[in-house]
Amino acid sequence: MKLFRTLLAATAAVTTTLVGVSSAQAVESAPKPAVQAPGADFAGIAALSNCSASLVRYAESVDSDRALVLTNGHCYEGGFLNPGVVLVNRASSRSITLLRPDSSSAGTVRASRIIFGTMTKTDMLVYEVNESYASIKSRLNVAPLTLAKQGPADGAGMAVVSGYWKRIYTCSVQATIPQLREGNWTWQSSIKYQQPGCETIGGTSGSPVVSTSSGEVIGVNNTGNEDGERCTVNNPCEVDADGNITVEQGAAYGQQTWWIYTCLTATRAIDLNKSGCQLPKPARRH
Repeated sequence: MKLFRTLLAATAAVTTTLVGVSSAQAVESAPKPAVQAPGADFAGIAALSNCSASLVRYAESVDSDRALVLTNGHCYEGGFLNPGVVLVNRASSRSITLLRPDSSSAGTVRASRIIFGTMTKTDMLVYEVNESYASIKSRLNVAPLTLAKQGPADGAGMAVVSGYWKRIYTCSVQATIPQLREGNWTWQSSIKYQQPGCETIGGTSGSPVVSTSSGEVIGVNNTGNEDGERCTVNNPCEVDADGNITVEQGAAYGQQTWWIYTCLTATRAIDLNKSGCQLPKPARRH
C-alpha cells in the first residue's frame, strides 16, 4: 500500500518536514457535482494527515444530505484494518482539508462518523461529515464529485488526483484484475492502470480515480508493486481466474467503489443486509 513507506520515512526522519434553505414542502435539489474538465484541477479533492481523499456524493444525493468523504480503508486514523474487519457507523472527529480547483486550501470539514470502512474485497472508507453539501458549498464554495454506478471498462481514460501531494496523474485503465493480494489482504476486481502516466507514490492512497470522460469517481487509488516482490506489503501480486500468480514491478492499482450502490436504501443509507449488497459484511468485530 502506497501509504506504508511514507509513514515509515516520516517516523524515522523527525527533523524533516512531514510528508507525507428550503421549506419542508420544497422539493430537495441534488448538489451540483464538481465535474471539471477531467484531470484538470482539484475541485472536490481533499487531503488527510496521511492520505488523499475526495468529497463525494451518490447520484441520488440531495443538497441537505450530510456530505461524504472517500478515502482508503488503510488510511483509517486507527491504523490498517485486519482482513475481515468492516467498520460501520463508527464515530470519528477527523479533520479533512478541502481544496480549491487550483489546489490551494479552501478550508476544513470535520467527520462525525465512518459510515463504511474495510480493507477486505475493496480498500475503501467513507466518512460522513458534520455538515451538508449545501453548507459546504455556501461556506467553502466546494462541490462534490459523483460516485459512478459501475466500474470502468478496459481502456477507459482516467486520472488519479492526489490531494496530499496536490498532483494529478493521467492514464487509462489497463485491465480489471480478478484478485489482487498484498500481505494478508485480498481485493477483488482491482483496477490496473496503464503505464506510463499513473506511477503513483506514497501519499496518493485514497485519491479518487476519476473518469476523464464523465468526471465521475470510478474507483479509489490504493497500491502499487514497488520492488517486484511477490504478494508482500507494498508489492501486490495479481491472481487470475485460474489461480495463476503474476508480479509486475511498477504496476499500480485502484479498488472498486460502485459496490456501495448495491447496498443503499431509499434514504441513501448503507444496509449490508440488503438483498444484492456486494460490500463485505464484518467477519468479526473490531
